[in-house]
Amino acid sequence: MSRTDAILARLSALHPKLIDLSLERIERLLVDLGHPEERLPPVIHVAGTNGKGSTIAYLRAFLEAAGKRVHVYNSPHLVRFNERIRLAGTLVSTRRLNQALERVEQVNAGKPITFFEITTAAALTLFAETPADYLLLETGMGGTYDTTNVVARPIGVVITPIDLDHQGFLGNTIAEIAVSKAGILKRGSPAVIGLQQPEGRDVVDRAARRLGVRPLYQGEDFNGAEQDGRLVFQDEQGLIDLPPPALLGAHQFDNAALAIAAVRHFDLPVDAAALETGLRSVRWPARITPLTGKLSDLLLPGAELWLDGGHNPHGAAALARSFAELNKRRHLPLVLVVGMMNTRAPAEFLAHFKGLANEVLTVTIPGEANAHKAVYLAEEARKLGFPARPMRSVTSALKSAATVPSARVLICGSLYLAGDVLARNGTLPD
Repeated sequence: MSRTDAILARLSALHPKLIDLSLERIERLLVDLGHPEERLPPVIHVAGTNGKGSTIAYLRAFLEAAGKRVHVYNSPHLVRFNERIRLAGTLVSTRRLNQALERVEQVNAGKPITFFEITTAAALTLFAETPADYLLLETGMGGTYDTTNVVARPIGVVITPIDLDHQGFLGNTIAEIAVSKAGILKRGSPAVIGLQQPEGRDVVDRAARRLGVRPLYQGEDFNGAEQDGRLVFQDEQGLIDLPPPALLGAHQFDNAALAIAAVRHFDLPVDAAALETGLRSVRWPARITPLTGKLSDLLLPGAELWLDGGHNPHGAAALARSFAELNKRRHLPLVLVVGMMNTRAPAEFLAHFKGLANEVLTVTIPGEANAHKAVYLAEEARKLGFPARPMRSVTSALKSAATVPSARVLICGSLYLAGDVLARNGTLPD
């Protein structure tokens, strides 16, 4: 076990629950740390169900193309914990990470605190100590009682599309979940809101009015769409014709447009040239990512291997639409390799691939005690009418898929599975 893993294991043992939504513990620790949350560079706070990471990836790409130093906080990580903390453009070094984790561990002095809370305190400490121009701060879960919601006055707030996810913690309806997400809105902080279902939009609108905030709404105050292979963005400031985003999928035009609207509404120092450069250079691993290397070598020549970490119904719908579009351009038999955590309903995810996937091969996510068993996932897929088989591993699934001539293979269902695949393929996010 590495030193980082040993520290993280100790921190995981400080609270009996992995998730316990509250701000009391993090606020107490931040006081003891000297209030690093009050010494941050200008913060853009991002919440939502899907698209948070992609939207932040665009904002980072735009700001860095404009020559700005950008901190980023994302979760979860794919392969290494370091991926959660980007300091002025570079992933935190293991040495600095360990020092920060041990410092907050010492200051916390064994008091009950969740893993996400104490590691977020370490991240905020690092962000406060390292000069940068902006901090892009992603919520972990929800908004109102999310650990990141300790920043009193962000320069801007972004809420991406809200859908069903984490119902056991946030509520069983989109409206209930939207109440939590809207909790990051702040009086005096401008807000940009992504495409919402009516019940989510109503909740966000009421919360904004109570705070005296007039958000910009995607689909009403601004739009971005694919036209002739380009991204055409329009708001009250005018129309911009831009190159398509480097991230694949029709939904990435929506995510990119949301980030562009944030740039303009928050008056960030990003010109059209930086927008163009950012759209071409943006990266966000395990989001409709073509894979080459060790794992793709297991397939036959002419086959394709893709990886995506989407894990909820909204993400599955976007993923299925993207692969339907790929199929229109070049028809290949689609084989799904699926692993999921047991907090997810496999049928709700897989149903979006009916009529699209030729076969479903299921795996148990390695090293995850709370993963669905491959046998159960295969049973659920068969109930939906898919030919489905449980496999011992991703490797065995790919070897099986290699029997399908010119297969298009998509590994999906979990960010934890995506991380394991990237590690096995030797593709480490940087």
